[in-house]
Amino acid sequence: MRSRRWDGKSGCAVEVTLSVIGGVWKPIILFHLMTRKRRFMELTRRVPNATQSMLTSQLRELEADGVVIRHVYPEVPPKVEYELSEFGRTLVPVLLAMREWGETYRGYQSTQGDS
Repeated sequence: MRSRRWDGKSGCAVEVTLSVIGGVWKPIILFHLMTRKRRFMELTRRVPNATQSMLTSQLRELEADGVVIRHVYPEVPPKVEYELSEFGRTLVPVLLAMREWGETYRGYQSTQGDS
């Protein structure tokens, strides 16, 4: 799959980043691929609120952007695994920071109810 090319009109690197990893499901998918390869059905169990077609679509976009690699094994039934590419692994610190921020925000939210 060919990667998407950016036209360079946007001077904002955050906008470019969000165009690759933004959305409801992409960060969650990437988070679950941080530690190891995962099969499609395993990802559907880990991201149960995403439909299979949405998960497929998001994985295809991540693959096209060069951050996920899809491995198809010549078996019956077909075996497909996904993993972060070498370049995709550069997102690990970003994903860990997002997790940490989410935990901090959850704590912040719990204190706001007491006000």
